[in-house]
Amino acid sequence: MKILAVDDDPIILELLTQFVASFGQHTLLTASSGPEALDLLSGDNAQTFDCFMLDIQMPVMDGMELTRQIRALPAHAEAPIVMLTAMSEKRYIDGAFGAGASDYVTKPFDVVELKTRIEVIDRLVRNRKPKNTKIFAANTLNEQLRADADFIELHAPISLHDVENVIECNAMENYVAQLSRSSLFGSTVFAFSIRKIDGFHNALSAAEFKFLIEDIAEIISDTLTGRQFLMSYAGNGTYVCITESGWRPDMERLTDQVNLYLNRAHIISNTGQELHPRISTGAAIRLVWKSGDQILNALGQAQSSAEAAAEEHERLKTDFFQFGRTA
Repeated sequence: MKILAVDDDPIILELLTQFVASFGQHTLLTASSGPEALDLLSGDNAQTFDCFMLDIQMPVMDGMELTRQIRALPAHAEAPIVMLTAMSEKRYIDGAFGAGASDYVTKPFDVVELKTRIEVIDRLVRNRKPKNTKIFAANTLNEQLRADADFIELHAPISLHDVENVIECNAMENYVAQLSRSSLFGSTVFAFSIRKIDGFHNALSAAEFKFLIEDIAEIISDTLTGRQFLMSYAGNGTYVCITESGWRPDMERLTDQVNLYLNRAHIISNTGQELHPRISTGAAIRLVWKSGDQILNALGQAQSSAEAAAEEHERLKTDFFQFGRTA
């Protein structure tokens, strides 16, 4: 695995060089500033990296801005970015993940913990399949899509890098782990689930399906404007969201707001057909007094609750239309 470490402290860079060399077959390059790092990533001699380790507090360009710049490069849009920093306050953690960080390690770092993180990232990089950017024709058969590398499994998470406050599913789990390690409890987690998601998945091409997921994510993000939150798409048409303590959303009202915006959005498929996606929400789960696995379990509970609400909504509609009919 090829890693780029960026830190204005030469001692940290030297330590990382020694540590990573002892971890296995990895190559570590270093840069002492954001602009120096970007020089390595651009131009005719641009290099590609499998992973980045960034400090936050650096002169000229801080680690959060550097993260945004890296995410804007197509070759590194999904590369794991680990923030390796002395900043442990929640605002820095929130800002880092919001900028696109995948994980967060505080200095002074534990060598064993750092090795574990690198091993996890190495497995992720090895297992990540190369993606083809070809856009499928609107009339491509679903059977052909299933045979193509670009086919998106219904239950698979999707990376959405261009939507504000939306992070990868793995990054959300790492963010929640940071809440646990830093005793930063009191936030609320809840989820949105697209109704009849299997119908959209079967009817749309891979590109159209991803565009639909992105469009709905943008609408949810816009609806939550003014609130401090992070959200990830967990697959199966469900978005999991975690907000700051002090705000517990009215889920019924929030559902109505998102669906109103969806109704006004006029989302169109490649064939010109107007799509009419609607969402359901589950229970809002407070994270007060929760820790460790309990917080991770709360994410799963929120997802399950929203998906159950979406299924119940469709069941009630079916029961209503069947009411009064005889066999």
